[in-house]
Amino acid sequence: MRIARIKIHGEDAVYHCISRTVNGERLFDEDAKEMFRRQMWQIADYCGVSILTYAVMENHFHVLARVPKKAPISDEEHLRRYRLLYPEPTRFQTASLTVVEAQLKAGGSDADAWRKQQLALMNDVSAFMKLLKQRFTIWFNKTHDRFGTLWAERFKSVLVQPAGRAVRVVAAYIDLNPVRAGLVDDLKDYRFCGYSEAVAGRRIARAGIIHVIGEDDARTWRGAQEYYRLMIIGSGAKPRAGKAAVSENLFEETMHAGGKLPLSTALRCQIRYFTNGGILGGRVFVAKQLTLLRRKTGLRRRKEPRALPPVCDWGGAGDGSSVDGSSDMDEIMVMRTPRRRTLASG
Repeated sequence: MRIARIKIHGEDAVYHCISRTVNGERLFDEDAKEMFRRQMWQIADYCGVSILTYAVMENHFHVLARVPKKAPISDEEHLRRYRLLYPEPTRFQTASLTVVEAQLKAGGSDADAWRKQQLALMNDVSAFMKLLKQRFTIWFNKTHDRFGTLWAERFKSVLVQPAGRAVRVVAAYIDLNPVRAGLVDDLKDYRFCGYSEAVAGRRIARAGIIHVIGEDDARTWRGAQEYYRLMIIGSGAKPRAGKAAVSENLFEETMHAGGKLPLSTALRCQIRYFTNGGILGGRVFVAKQLTLLRRKTGLRRRKEPRALPPVCDWGGAGDGSSVDGSSDMDEIMVMRTPRRRTLASG
């Protein structure tokens, strides 16, 4: 049995999702990345999910997704979303648009059943990721004359506190992927990430970055862009000439030694807490979600949230407060996914 996925129900939630290709093969060229980007936005709209930022690489992708709590929607909105997913009749449709419109107009059990079926695919991170990966796999296999699985395993997800330092740090970690991979010197030049798309002028991508920064700190795109760029570039985001980037081994050694690194340097490393952690956020947020997880899975009480290792300044200003005005009591905490075997969920 698989470990239960940590998800929030009944309130808005933010998840960092990641999935890799089978065997880690570098399969995605620019055409594939472009198709993935287009399908991601399309399916997010259908599912009622907001993409805060993302990065599509050659053998994996990251998505920082905000999933609002479930709520009823009008038939007009149902049909709009349905047209997004099925603009033309295909063999993957369960019903043609004409049939659906007639059912909704007539009402009755058939209309109720269709609404219920559609709502089950909305406002759920598992449904969003499943639909995205399935649709992209169909396109990729058909385009490249291949068959079989495209993805190595089910996607990984980390529950992230929706506002504050935690979501900012994770967003920067995602957008810096092409820089860490040596694909570009400046992430604004990498077409297939949220920050670059926002800089290029896409309103929906800009809205994601503004949400990450928070309306109190960035009421406009200009303010958000300046804040975000300063945060993720910094003095150490770009390696100096003739210098190697910090290796994972050195990162771990520094952690054990209790040394500190600039935030930008730490983000260049593959910080496993951002991809393998279960919950990431402030102390109160993590403790609350851990309590709910215990009730659901029977997780033992010895599993407690703990602060991220003090390898760098995770956002504090050095004077007992953070750049976003919070105190040291609101440090970023992490609760790693439990190893015990529990019933799968999602």
